[in-house]
Amino acid sequence: MSETTAPLAASATASAAGAPSGSGSGSGSAPAPARAERRARRARIALRGLQVFLALFYGIASALPKLIAHPSASEGFDKMGWGNAGMYTIGVLELAGAIALLVPVLQSVAAVALGALMVGAFVVQVVVFDGQNAATPLILIVPLALIAWKRRESNRALLRWARRQA
Repeated sequence: MSETTAPLAASATASAAGAPSGSGSGSGSAPAPARAERRARRARIALRGLQVFLALFYGIASALPKLIAHPSASEGFDKMGWGNAGMYTIGVLELAGAIALLVPVLQSVAAVALGALMVGAFVVQVVVFDGQNAATPLILIVPLALIAWKRRESNRALLRWARRQA
């Protein structure tokens, strides 16, 4: 008798152990919707962190040297033939993009604009500087494209705002 009940008991135990728990008791894991919401929240926080990091990078490491006419920036722009006017212009554009990355309604547009600046920087690095540091703008385009795509709803909000102002 124990030979016939043992397989039944084993299969019942296995199916009970593999059955999802609706109440969350016993297994210690949250229901799927709660896990998905936590995952989505972590993704939003990570994307916002990436935006803050890029804003700091563009504002401090990229725009600031141009705006204070640091010798490393001045030499590069002189070699390109753009002089101080070009250096200050690019510095102001980068600073504006860095600030706009932090403004919810402007974040996607800012990412696209900074991405366009990085395409130009890549071309300049290849043409003027023989490819030296050409990977840097390409690397920066990737997170900018991600931000532009994930925050694309802000473009609709900006367009709605512009239409109301007109």
